[in-house]
Amino acid sequence: MARTVLINAGPWLPVPPQGYGGIESAIATLIPELRRHGVHVVLATVAASTIEVDEKIGVFPTPQFAHLTEPYNEVMGVAAAHMHQVVTWLRNRIDVDLVHDHLEALGLTVLAAAGRTVPPVLHTLHWDLARRPTLYGSFHGAGRIWVNGVSSAQLARAPARLRACSVGHVHLASPLAQNASKRAARTKCDHLVLVARVTPVKGQHVAVRVAKRLGCELVLAGPVGPYTTSDELAAYPHADRSPDVRYYREKVAPYVDGDQVRWIGNVVGTDRDNLVAGARATLFPVCWDEPGGTAVIESLALGTPVVGYRRGCLPELVEPGTGLLAEPDNELELEILLRRIDEIDPAHCGAVAERRFSPTVMATAY
Repeated sequence: MARTVLINAGPWLPVPPQGYGGIESAIATLIPELRRHGVHVVLATVAASTIEVDEKIGVFPTPQFAHLTEPYNEVMGVAAAHMHQVVTWLRNRIDVDLVHDHLEALGLTVLAAAGRTVPPVLHTLHWDLARRPTLYGSFHGAGRIWVNGVSSAQLARAPARLRACSVGHVHLASPLAQNASKRAARTKCDHLVLVARVTPVKGQHVAVRVAKRLGCELVLAGPVGPYTTSDELAAYPHADRSPDVRYYREKVAPYVDGDQVRWIGNVVGTDRDNLVAGARATLFPVCWDEPGGTAVIESLALGTPVVGYRRGCLPELVEPGTGLLAEPDNELELEILLRRIDEIDPAHCGAVAERRFSPTVMATAY
């Protein structure tokens, strides 16, 4: 009989996402492969999700991501309403073999509290485990709730109680890695690129400083809080209530001159792929222990070397010959490595990504 799996994506973004959305991108990569292997997939998401699945459930018609920056007392009901729908649905179905949950904190705790009224659960940890110490330090899966990480470095930081529920890690994947070695080589332009949500942990403030000192062209792509274009950002008089907006305006914007250093907002689909594929390198001067590194994998799959800090998952994703890593917070070393970026063969980056990060590899691991 076909196995039935409910994949809980949560209420924040559609699957696949329109631009930013690392977790939703990973889910969108996994689902077609699972279905190709005969798995009956039920997706708990927002109605705006367009990926083909066997069944879809949810309570919100549109993505709720814009509410994430609101005060807790205003946003707390969003994920709760979504999880109420998921558990209610599960209690009326006896054919679901497994819940594969991707909703931070609340997915894990609500499904654990539901006990044997819901099927066994695999909860994928996509985030920095240090930021929920009380939850992860006291969690007990009771033999029904299991977790997996997205890198070994991430799980190494997990409290002992959480590691006791772990079945290991599965690296993220990208459809861009499928047949990457057969993709025609792209002519490289002069720009560097950093594709990520603009927020302190992604290190845009480091990237702009380094680019200015080296005289390199740098393109920043990604949303600032809920704002995806400069026009949107300028249109909201209270945008500074968002910590990410304040970060951009205070630490990044003073270096953005529209010529050498540009912020182009959210870039999606082929526009994003062309931007990354044409870059000399993708920068990852991360200021936290990056757990999964979706953008790292996408860059390699597009034949663009990675230059960043040796933190979190980057050392296990960036094999020798696919990028260069500096010691954390060492901007001088980062500058030195950027001068060597032409030593990296873009074709080798694509071949490694195909071998390690294709959707088939991830689905087989799950």
